[in-house]
Amino acid sequence: MRTRPALLIVTVLAALTACAAPADTPRNAAASGAPAINTSPEQNRIIPARVDAIAALLPDAVRTAGTLTIGSGAAGSGFPPLAFTATDNTTLIGNEPDIAVAVAGILGLRPQLENTSWENLFIGLDSGKYQLGASNITVTEERKKKYDFVTYRLDNLAFEARQGGDWRVTGPADVAGKKISVSSGTNQEKILVDWSKQDVANGLKPVDIKYYQTNQATWLALGSGQIDAYLGPNPGAAYHVAIAGETEIIGTYSGAGADLQGKIAVTTKKDNGLIKAYAAAVDELIRSGDYAKILARWNLSNEAVPAAEINPPGLPLEIK
Repeated sequence: MRTRPALLIVTVLAALTACAAPADTPRNAAASGAPAINTSPEQNRIIPARVDAIAALLPDAVRTAGTLTIGSGAAGSGFPPLAFTATDNTTLIGNEPDIAVAVAGILGLRPQLENTSWENLFIGLDSGKYQLGASNITVTEERKKKYDFVTYRLDNLAFEARQGGDWRVTGPADVAGKKISVSSGTNQEKILVDWSKQDVANGLKPVDIKYYQTNQATWLALGSGQIDAYLGPNPGAAYHVAIAGETEIIGTYSGAGADLQGKIAVTTKKDNGLIKAYAAAVDELIRSGDYAKILARWNLSNEAVPAAEINPPGLPLEIK
């Protein structure tokens, strides 16, 4: 999850409150039954036509300027399938730029995508350099002090297992006695440790928690049967499922834990007059069906939301 560039599975995004995908994910064959992931620079993005009533919600200065500056904190290896560079090692692709470009289309604005570091993304939002941040940003109560949010995706963790089984995970009892891999120091590790304690308290076997240094080692262990499942950020698991064709997601769980559904949002500087236009644009994407098509491109349909929300309850202040 993201509190800064996230996923502690690898250092590339160590620290979001929403979680990103593994940086050492291979980009080869597409899985049977999952979408083929296009990692070429020719993305053929969905760009909706301008909706005048929604564009009218923009401040006059923004509408007149005609450009929407979009910041992504994916510099370096990125975090597929959310935001990463295409096979030309230059073009920014992924679900997050797709959503942002589609929002710009509805607003009648020309999208200007910029890829930067996680820290510089927020510096750019603070200064107004970026009018919209689209970078797997989780809504938190701390961030709401400085930024406005419009939600467009759930912040979920996923249990990834080998294909073909009938085992599904809906709660702690389902992982009792199972060998589950997780990355050390992550929020998902805390959740799994808590579940194991609940299992023991209920007279069940503890979870046999395993740790590996790399994603490749984890997937080798999964494929060979050394572990039963891997618990990590849903986007990374969804991407691996789509490109490897050997695993499936057998359960998801809120990245915020049992008491709150974490949510990912486009982000802008607080009270700059843009948030209502962004919310209307996301709702229009959902209504038209383009939203579902964008998520399906990146195998993220299981993180869809039914409607945009402005500044919903976020992760509590004590969660960093």
